[in-house]
Amino acid sequence: MHQDTAVIVIDMINTYEHADAEALVPSVREVLPNVRTLIRRARHSGVDVIYVNDNFGRWRSQHDEILEPALHGRHADLVEPVRPDEQSLFVVKARHSIFFQTPLDYLLQQNGIHRLVMCGQVTEQCVLYSALDAHIRHYEVTVVRDAVAHIHADLADAALRMMERNMDARLETASEVKL
Repeated sequence: MHQDTAVIVIDMINTYEHADAEALVPSVREVLPNVRTLIRRARHSGVDVIYVNDNFGRWRSQHDEILEPALHGRHADLVEPVRPDEQSLFVVKARHSIFFQTPLDYLLQQNGIHRLVMCGQVTEQCVLYSALDAHIRHYEVTVVRDAVAHIHADLADAALRMMERNMDARLETASEVKL
């Protein structure tokens, strides 16, 4: 168990009411079991699970105001299995990176976190930008390649290669990740 590790769940609380949803949903369905397994393993190991999620333009939003519509939306089956529990931490973001104008960096520092294990969506967007921002902040980054969903498979593959090569990210499967 690594007390300096956190599992970061990116944008999995989602109503899927956006332009790219139709292309994204099949990939989310494919990786969902691995995201769920990773979260369960982290909780069992006592590793912090931190959800960092879009606020979808709801500037007065908080955890429940983002979660409830997703749990009652047409793709609630993609949200329910990975919903935050009482111990999960929740950070709201407004842009692609989990760090951009959020308190995440401060939260991680306060909790002594140096290693981030990233899962969620979208590989070629929010996961990529978040991995870059984590790298420039000197965090050790692991991207769980079978627990990140994509819109465009070719761009996701390129993004994973970039994270590994240019950002020193470790690419591991959900079963390989040491927590």
